[in-house]
Amino acid sequence: MRCCLRWLTLFLVSLLLGQAHAQGRIDCNALESRVLSQIVHYCVMLPPGYDPATAGPSPRRYPVLYFLHGLGDNEQALFRGGGWDLIEDLRQQGQISDFLVIAPEGKRSFYIDSADGRVRYSNFFIREFIPYIESRYSIRRERSARAISGVSMGGYGALRFAFAYPELFSSVSAQSAALIAESPRQTETIPTGTPLSGLLGAVFGNPVDLQHWNQNSPFVLAKRNRALIRTTGLSIYFNCGREDEFGFDKGAAQLHRQLQAEDIQHEFHLYPGNHGAAYFLAYLGETLKFHSRVFAAGK
Repeated sequence: MRCCLRWLTLFLVSLLLGQAHAQGRIDCNALESRVLSQIVHYCVMLPPGYDPATAGPSPRRYPVLYFLHGLGDNEQALFRGGGWDLIEDLRQQGQISDFLVIAPEGKRSFYIDSADGRVRYSNFFIREFIPYIESRYSIRRERSARAISGVSMGGYGALRFAFAYPELFSSVSAQSAALIAESPRQTETIPTGTPLSGLLGAVFGNPVDLQHWNQNSPFVLAKRNRALIRTTGLSIYFNCGREDEFGFDKGAAQLHRQLQAEDIQHEFHLYPGNHGAAYFLAYLGETLKFHSRVFAAGK
């Protein structure tokens, strides 16, 4: 009887340890940025079994997905808003592979360098943040293992980074990206009712610097770098809700038509829904599976 109880105890302990081992975990930290002259917070979702300290002289290295949050959120938004459970479920079901998800703090920057040069977020992200992350975590550093994604303001940022630097990222996804097809001087007034309308002065200049706007426009960058985007084979996915209250569905449809005209392969969907968290979570799994497939193809 004691033998049976001991065996059962060992079995339960091993089962619990196995379940704990199968869980990913979140590492939230901060770095003191020289470029931005401020502290930048970030959170990393580490896959199950991630432990380079015990992996010997050649630890396993993982692909990495950078996730850019939306306006009014922060680096914790993805993981506290249901993303953690969704990612865990997809991993346990074998629908996505193991990769790190890294969410930096973006505040209200739109992830670009401001027109007045005071906030150089793009410079920070490309020149400081990515090298810092690659030196701190056990991740693969080749292009095929590096991807970027985002929602709303972060979707704008993800598309902008990928189209500006297609040699750095193998795939990009965006949900409900803050896309406005018309530049400010093509309309009589600045588009209102969107997150951009209240931030143009701080980010794009006041009055709006059209040259700066175009330098950071995903539409302009996709056209300017279309040859490199095609030759590098950048994988592109984006979606938006048909009832998006900011009208970003129109910008997304315009980008879809432009990419079609320029013969740039991509995947695009307009789904039922608005600009809310429920829409984002409903299709987050689709974007994660998209990146997982690209990572697998690039091994």
